[in-house]
Amino acid sequence: MDGLSSGRPVRPPFGPGVALALVLGVLAASRLPALPPVAGLAALLLPGAWAWSRQRDWWRPAGAFAVGAALFGLHAAWVLSRQLPPALERGDFEVTGTVVQLPVHEPRRTRFLLRVDRGEAIPVALRGRLLRLSWYDDRASTDATGGKRLAIEAGSRWRFTVRLRAPRGLRNPGQGDSEKQMLAARVAATGYVRQAEPVRQLRGGAGIDGWRQRMATAIDAQVPRPAARFVRALALGDTRGLGDVDWDTLRATGLTHLVAISGFHVGLVAGFAALAVAAGWWLLPALGRCVPRPQAAAVGALLGATGYAAVAGFALPTVRTVLMVAMVVLARLWRRPMGVGDSLALAAIALLLVDPLAVLTAGFWLSFAGVAWLVWCLPAGGRQPVVGGFLAAQWVATLGLLPLTAVLFGQASLAGPLANLVAIPWWSLVVVPLALAGTGLEALHPGWGGPAWRLAATCFDASWPLFESLADGPVALWWLPEAAWFALPLALLGAFWLLLPRGVPGKPLAALLLLPLLWPDRALPRPGEFELVMLDVGQGTAVVLRTARHAFLYDAGPAVPEGFDAGERVVVPALHALGVRRLDGIVVSHGDADHAGGYRALRRSFPDGPVFAASDARIGGAAPCLAGSAWQADGVEFRFLHPDLYFPAMGNESSCVLQVRSAHGSALLVGDVGKVVERMLVHDHPGRLDSDVVLVAHHGSGGSSDPALIQATGARLALVSAGHGNRFGHPAPDVVRRWTLAGAQVPVSARDGAVRVRLLRGGIRVHTQRAGRPRLWDAVRRADGAP
Repeated sequence: MDGLSSGRPVRPPFGPGVALALVLGVLAASRLPALPPVAGLAALLLPGAWAWSRQRDWWRPAGAFAVGAALFGLHAAWVLSRQLPPALERGDFEVTGTVVQLPVHEPRRTRFLLRVDRGEAIPVALRGRLLRLSWYDDRASTDATGGKRLAIEAGSRWRFTVRLRAPRGLRNPGQGDSEKQMLAARVAATGYVRQAEPVRQLRGGAGIDGWRQRMATAIDAQVPRPAARFVRALALGDTRGLGDVDWDTLRATGLTHLVAISGFHVGLVAGFAALAVAAGWWLLPALGRCVPRPQAAAVGALLGATGYAAVAGFALPTVRTVLMVAMVVLARLWRRPMGVGDSLALAAIALLLVDPLAVLTAGFWLSFAGVAWLVWCLPAGGRQPVVGGFLAAQWVATLGLLPLTAVLFGQASLAGPLANLVAIPWWSLVVVPLALAGTGLEALHPGWGGPAWRLAATCFDASWPLFESLADGPVALWWLPEAAWFALPLALLGAFWLLLPRGVPGKPLAALLLLPLLWPDRALPRPGEFELVMLDVGQGTAVVLRTARHAFLYDAGPAVPEGFDAGERVVVPALHALGVRRLDGIVVSHGDADHAGGYRALRRSFPDGPVFAASDARIGGAAPCLAGSAWQADGVEFRFLHPDLYFPAMGNESSCVLQVRSAHGSALLVGDVGKVVERMLVHDHPGRLDSDVVLVAHHGSGGSSDPALIQATGARLALVSAGHGNRFGHPAPDVVRRWTLAGAQVPVSARDGAVRVRLLRGGIRVHTQRAGRPRLWDAVRRADGAP
């Protein structure tokens, strides 16, 4: 009785139930606040594998769950052990390696990934590691042998000196976790090329990455129109040419899943490859004596899908589809029937056994969840009209993936269903085949791909204005505040209930399960209370101030010409995550780039509300932040204490100093003033500087935080906004010591992430982003001695 257990059929060893248990095991391990000991993980793996192999009802899912948890922990421990040790941070290393994937060229820098060689001349801590580097030299450097200008190319080999640091990211509400992304990508360190040291190119672009870059260059040369950037994306998965406006349009219309090579496109290529092989067998019947036509077509489909995934750089959606195709091909070769659900389960198992860290990426969840919803909801066997099936698939994908997209991206596209009704058939069945035909022809002979690429661009241009008009609509994109942890499972349950067959009762009640996710509690202060959120913007400042019905911003974070703009990358997403719909006022303390750099990006998303700025900030239409100016909002007073009318423009010293006072507490934000101005404040405002919370001046510089100001404020919290490992050494140890001896706690954004302080009737509540949402890689870094 091998196939039975207690008279019941045995659960398949690689079926959907086991795949779900494996996914849940990996997910559970990824949510741990710290990694268990490696020995414990290894001890869990062996009995888990044994239970998985047993032919008993619940043993296999339980074993798969244990295997998933153990594999994730072991992989994470291995990857974290290969990251740059804290003791070597900000060190210079001479390395030799190969550029992998496509480099990103920007006006003043090139960003790229480098796979370091394993030679004995390479430092042991870097051998074989993947580095994320920047080259700040207008895309090129000068060869040490003769002044030749050298550009970074995909697949090229280099020798140069780099300055490195361990992977580290900002931690804020609504912002993607870059540390998690680098862990999933196996990035061991980040840094930049040292221009003062010799740079030598050892080889030009080669391999599949070099071929992809040559194809991208050919598209740009032969498609003289803006749509070339989209042809590159659809033909090669190369999205480097898409700008912020393009991405905004794609997000607003829910088309980001189509703009690069998607799993659906890989499936199309596999289908065309199978048809081509079948046609060859039909033309040459003698081939069927060697290999049957169905088996040959299946192998052709797999080869076509694999080749197309290689063209896309093996992005996760393409890998998932290749694995699914591989499962179906194996079933065909073994002459065993296999449904889409079984192939999806096998693909998930294969991917997680090889790379359990894939669960850290949004693509994993969207790829597998989308197909799983369709498999479960849509009827099998083609028993539905084509148009009706397409509309049903759109409804299932929109509703089924809504909870995931809301949690992963903090937004929902209301125009997405309509845009996808047009884009899926037009782009996937017209534009993509033409772009692929051009790529294949160009691979055969240079110049042959131009006509097909230009026709693909023409067809794309015919549809793009429609999507731009949809994106410009007032309700195209719906930004959602961050919700509580239980909102996602409730929303998934609600979507499951709504997608049940007709006649199932209680569907209006099921819609209520979506409310905690779509309309979460924003935890607004009550009248007379206020909240202060110091964002983690690196070496800069951005502070959100909220009352019961109003929101204000003090400084907009840094921006640098090389590309990072905290206003766009941090401040705007954080405001959306906090549920801020509009800003009732913006204060730019002074004109330095670390305080005013993000203002322009912020203003694009929040164009309304008055602006107060220092005289040197050079912001058109801004009112001066003169001492004595004040306003009230919901029982909370906002008052400027510095500079006065006659104070000269002196950069840091003329920073806007803002005091926020309520019946339940007060805060003092002093910009970048130094000790002289701090003493002036103590002198000019005797008895009025007492504050529960102080934003420490000049990021904790040794030239600020005068003892007289510290004593006058009597602060319980001294917040420091400073970048991790900044070259200024902020905050200075003496400054931290002075505040601590005065009885204040000193949260630092570089260590704690964003800091949220609520001054309520019941007292002051403090929440830090890293402590409130611990990640296992944070615990490993603390154990290694990193700040």
